[in-house]
Amino acid sequence: MARPIPHTDLHALQQLLNRRAFLSQGTAYGIGAAALASMGAAGQTSVHAADTKNPSTVPLQFAPRAKRVIQLYMAGGPSHLETLDPKPKLVAMHGQEMPESFTKGKPIAQLQGAKLVCYAPQHKFQKFGQSGLELAEVFPRIGSMADDICIIRSMYTDAINHDPAHTFMNTGTTISGRPAMGAWVLYGLGSEAENLPGYVVLTSTGKFGQAQPIAARQWHSGFLPSRFQGVEFRSKGDAVLYASNPAGVDRARQQDIVSTIEALNHAGEGVLNDPEIQTRINAYETAFQMQMSVPDLLDLSDETEHTFELYGTRGGDGSFAANCLLARRLAERGVRFIQLYHRDWDHHGAVKEHVAGTAREVDQASAALLIDLKQRGLLEDTIVTWGGEFGRTPMAQGDGRDHHIKGFSMWVAGGGIKGGMSYGNTDELGYESVEDVVSVHDLHATILKQLGLDHLRLTYRYQGRDFRLTDIAGNVVQKILT
Repeated sequence: MARPIPHTDLHALQQLLNRRAFLSQGTAYGIGAAALASMGAAGQTSVHAADTKNPSTVPLQFAPRAKRVIQLYMAGGPSHLETLDPKPKLVAMHGQEMPESFTKGKPIAQLQGAKLVCYAPQHKFQKFGQSGLELAEVFPRIGSMADDICIIRSMYTDAINHDPAHTFMNTGTTISGRPAMGAWVLYGLGSEAENLPGYVVLTSTGKFGQAQPIAARQWHSGFLPSRFQGVEFRSKGDAVLYASNPAGVDRARQQDIVSTIEALNHAGEGVLNDPEIQTRINAYETAFQMQMSVPDLLDLSDETEHTFELYGTRGGDGSFAANCLLARRLAERGVRFIQLYHRDWDHHGAVKEHVAGTAREVDQASAALLIDLKQRGLLEDTIVTWGGEFGRTPMAQGDGRDHHIKGFSMWVAGGGIKGGMSYGNTDELGYESVEDVVSVHDLHATILKQLGLDHLRLTYRYQGRDFRLTDIAGNVVQKILT
């Protein structure tokens, strides 16, 4: 069994670290830089609260309407024309040549140089709820919640291929290595979860589209301290690999080991001035706590039969539905940002059959999550988003559709978002957003605002520049807020 480090040993270690830190700083920056740093320290403001484990980094600039975000990420680019954006004119022009006035000089992915032919929406739309909000008929369950959702039909993005488009939707830039929105939110607000990460990611794969590759950099913390990055949980089998103790190690012995390592890390934390030391301390603490909290999270014995029927799963099967049920349980436990990727929306061919199939994979569970949150009083302070990285062309790609960035749709609910409404429009053929246009930066600014954060003031200084999630753009979409 590991023994606690005696005070005398810690004192000796402290002296050694002091000498090493001095020599390190002297070598890297010069003695003058060290002196300048000590002079500046006299007027330095207090350390950011995010340097501790849970509290927020900055004072809230707005009265928060939401405490958390659940992002239902439909990876692959759902066709807005078969899901959320009805286009009667495109129906009428099916099979006709796409007017050049819409497409000339515009970026097109794989259809560049091909004959562009109008392709009618392959599923009918119908009105739902008292609001009469129109959705494709393949979403009857989401349609039943129409009065609680706001469809934004005027989105656009900057990246026409999947990977950079995922990066842009997650981080606000196509440059890899920047912090994800979830990391920014966790940095700004801290976490209310005592024994779980503040940012959790779950993935699922369906059967009807090309399985969209998703890289861990989509939920990375970038230049923010790495304790703010997302942690991927597996929804089938062990949620977190290697979290259990090995054979022969009980919890008391594990606690002894963690305490010893924590003492060593604390000894060096203030001397080496390395924020990643605090990350290591938090990681060990969280991992130790998760040995108890994760089994409790995955133990669904306290769920009712009604809940299982609502979601269409008993959990543990790796499906999108199982992830939605886990998302509600994570929200109850104070997790700040929960991201569910369903990697089944890349429909270059057979768009009619594949959209219908993929819709069946997500429709019931997406609605169930809204219903469950609402009946538990959680929807009012939870923002739920549903959408992908871009849309699909009004022009045919065989019997499918190509990537499209000029106009697409998503829906948002909860957290002070107006329900039963649509906002913005694409043109009559669904090609380009033309009315109340919403950028990815606008979406991010609006979500941050509902969380109480001003996107202009949530910044982090890196390489001599103050960075933010919305870069140098972004406007809050006030008209969709209550």
